[in-house]
Amino acid sequence: MGMLLTVSGPPGAGKSTSVQALAEAFELQHISGGDIFRELAAEAGMSTVEFNQHAETDDDIDRELDERLREIAITGDDILLESRLAGWLAGEEADIKLWLDAPLEVRAQRIAAREDKSLEIAKAETEARETSESQRYKEYYNIDIGDRSIYDIVLNTARWSETEVPNILIAAIHRYTVDDDEGKFAVEGIEYEFWGWVYYATPLRTEH
Repeated sequence: MGMLLTVSGPPGAGKSTSVQALAEAFELQHISGGDIFRELAAEAGMSTVEFNQHAETDDDIDRELDERLREIAITGDDILLESRLAGWLAGEEADIKLWLDAPLEVRAQRIAAREDKSLEIAKAETEARETSESQRYKEYYNIDIGDRSIYDIVLNTARWSETEVPNILIAAIHRYTVDDDEGKFAVEGIEYEFWGWVYYATPLRTEH
């Protein structure tokens, strides 16, 4: 039985360094939402820029991306799944779900430095993006992206150095044992409209 880790968090939370270190430490295949997006763009015969513009007016692209991530979570082995919704999409399939975060001001500073733009622009764009995503997730799947209760570890990456954050996560996962595990938080109330089916992430039902 393989391991499935999920890593999620907002833009600028410092996920890139951590996912690379986690994938190497536990010999996992790293699959991100960005990887799937590029795959979908190639299948459509578009560049990622063209496909991103197309996605702004076509809700089905978001849904198809999420569908593939969910399918990977269900069928894959030894996977590190990274996307904003990875924890929600993997649900009970995930062994450990991580959420990395940092205060908006810190994240905006990181994004501004990385993308060579002003702090004010980075902050405004980040807030707008997060508001838009939050509304879409609620509309599509009844997901409250602000609900952190499903995660096993929630870490403010602003409190430790870039090298220490992955060390903390690796140490915590290494110390996990099935014998000491008294239970995950349930992922409930979510409605995934995938594969022509509506899947309810509750003990309710599955309908065609």
